[in-house]
Amino acid sequence: MEARATIAYVSSLCIYGTIGWVLSFINLPSEVVVLCRGILGSLFLAVVVFVVRRRFDAATVRSKLGWLIVSGLCLGFNWVMLFEAYRVTTVAVASLCNYMAPLILVLLAPLLGEKLSAKRLACVAIAFVGMILVSGVVEGGAEGVNAWGVTLGLLAAAGFVGVVVCNRKLTEVPVYDRALVQLCAATVAALPFVIVGNWGAQLQPDALSIALVIMLGVVHTGFAYCLWFTALGALKVQSIAVLGYIEPVVSVLCSVFLLGQPLSLLGWLGAALILGAAAASELLD
Repeated sequence: MEARATIAYVSSLCIYGTIGWVLSFINLPSEVVVLCRGILGSLFLAVVVFVVRRRFDAATVRSKLGWLIVSGLCLGFNWVMLFEAYRVTTVAVASLCNYMAPLILVLLAPLLGEKLSAKRLACVAIAFVGMILVSGVVEGGAEGVNAWGVTLGLLAAAGFVGVVVCNRKLTEVPVYDRALVQLCAATVAALPFVIVGNWGAQLQPDALSIALVIMLGVVHTGFAYCLWFTALGALKVQSIAVLGYIEPVVSVLCSVFLLGQPLSLLGWLGAALILGAAAASELLD
C-alpha cells in the first residue's frame, strides 16, 4: 500500500514539475491560468466520479465536510500566496520559502502521531540545502529579497502544511470525492484574487494557449491531484516532506533540457542532493 502511494505521489510531483515549462507557452496572466485549471480540474474529477463509481459518496463527504473545506481553502491559500510572492520577490526566493513546508512537516510529525525519525530529519535537511543550491539564491545574493515576499512565501508553505495535516483526517473519504471537493474549495478561494488582479483586463489567448490551459486543467490538476490526494492519506508526513523536493528538481530539469536555461555547478549539486536524500529517506533503514 505504501509503495503504491509513493509511486502515486512521485508521479504527481513529476507532473507538477512540468507546469513551469507549459506556462512559458501560455499568453495569459498566471492567476487566470490558476483559476482555469481549478475549474477544469474540478470538472474532470466530477466526470471521473461519475464514470468510475457512478455516484458521489455524499454521506461520507458530509461527515468530513469541515476538514474537506478547510483543506481546500488551504490549497487555494497556497496558490494565491505563492503567486503573490512570485510577483513581489524573485521566483527563487518565493520557491525557497514555499519549500520550507517539508521541514515544517517533519518537525510536526510527533504531533501527528509519528515518531520523529533522525534519518528522515537528516534527509529533509539535506534536501533543503539542495533546494537552496538549486534556487540560485547562493549565487544571486540578496537581490530581489524583501520581507513581504518572504512572508508571502512562508504563508504559502503554511497553506501546504495545512493541506497535508487536514488530509490525515480524510482517509475515509473516497479519493476522487476528496479531490473534487478540495479542488472546488481551492478554486473558490482563488477567485477573489483573480477578479481583483484582472478587473477590466482584455484577455486574448491564442489557440495554443487555450489547448495548454485545458491540458493543465485535465492532466496537471485533475489527474495529478487524484494521484496526490491518494498519497497524502497513506504516506507518513516525513515521506511526504522529503519526496516533495522532487518537484523543484523536475522543474529545473525541464528548464535546462526543454527551455535551454543554464544550470550552474551548484545547481546540479543541489539537484543531486535532493534526489539522493529522497532515495535515502525511502530505502535506508
